[in-house]
Amino acid sequence: MITVAEARARVLAAFKPLAAEQVALTAALGRVLAEDVAARVTQPPAAVSAMDGYAVRAADVVKTPVRLRVIGSIPAGHGYGGSVQAGETVRIFTGAALPPGTDAVVIQEDTTADGDHVQVRESVHAGRHVRAAGTDFSKGDVLLKQGRLLTARDIGIAAAMNAPWLRVTRRPRIAILATGDEVVMPGDAIGPNQIVSSNSLSLSAFVAACGAEPIHLGIAPDDLGALQKMAQAAVGADLLVTSGGASVGEHDLVQKAFGEAGMELDFWKIAMRPGKPVIFGRIGATPVLGLPGNPVSALVCSTLFLRPAIEAMLGRPEARAPMPTAILGRDLPENDGREDYLRAESSYDEVGRLVVTPFPKQDSSMLSVMARSDCLIVRPIRAPAIKAGSSVPIVALTGGCLSI
Repeated sequence: MITVAEARARVLAAFKPLAAEQVALTAALGRVLAEDVAARVTQPPAAVSAMDGYAVRAADVVKTPVRLRVIGSIPAGHGYGGSVQAGETVRIFTGAALPPGTDAVVIQEDTTADGDHVQVRESVHAGRHVRAAGTDFSKGDVLLKQGRLLTARDIGIAAAMNAPWLRVTRRPRIAILATGDEVVMPGDAIGPNQIVSSNSLSLSAFVAACGAEPIHLGIAPDDLGALQKMAQAAVGADLLVTSGGASVGEHDLVQKAFGEAGMELDFWKIAMRPGKPVIFGRIGATPVLGLPGNPVSALVCSTLFLRPAIEAMLGRPEARAPMPTAILGRDLPENDGREDYLRAESSYDEVGRLVVTPFPKQDSSMLSVMARSDCLIVRPIRAPAIKAGSSVPIVALTGGCLSI
């Protein structure tokens, strides 16, 4: 058996960023930039008012109160053709460009209108309530970097930069094949010795949440020929992911079937719990990741190996921040020779520290516990017993959906 770290390194080494494609800005949410994006305009393009009020010459309002003649009005989106001279002012609204001759804005709350004049009660210095040209950014500024996963915030800044199209990495196409005579799809008739399969749907959702495109291949029966035939549909996919049949039982046929189809095996079996029987190899040009059929094991292994593979294909930076830590909520015994990933839920204590508490039952068949978990507590191989209150490394399970 190999370690989780070695398995992850081997998986990552097999993938590289996919080709780029151009998409409309309206279709770019959740995509990964394939190149830097530079601003095509300066924002704001000219000095504009930050408030509703009056554009003035600061020198005219050093001593207040002072009475100025109002010579015009400028709503946002409009300009003023003339120039403001001493003793004059222009009514101005938020976002409107300052007229020539002015260098400050007096907010309307500090004035009293009087016909074609206004009395200014508070002085302002030059630049007061004014957004200078380029306050936000200037033409040519690179504000979005290659490899960035585009959020709603990024769509907004790209629009402000006047970028209607973006070059993004093509979505990886991930073929998903469940196996086993004992599983049926949700809604299908359930035989006396069958169970409902969750892997196809959970893995598809996982793939989509990671920014890739899932391709359903169905459920292959425990038959070598049928398994090989159904797997042929993955030709052209960027990765074939199977669930089930990865162990050593007489009916665990994935490795045998794919071996007869010419699979080059990279590794099989990882010193981890849950998820020991994981297959990684290649059939022709198609990488293959064989996950356990146990739904919890499949999801844990997807978090550790499938997500990094997708991120590598998307061109996201491989170097990640160190694994976060949290405060352990209850005592844990010593660990054995397999790296353990305990399903846990998190909370905050009275001083704001993140506390993670593993569920009492860690049976890998309990999908309900996995659904309630928001993190995995990582227990290294041969880790000694540890007390509540200690710091432990965790893998977050939340955050699959895009944030703003």
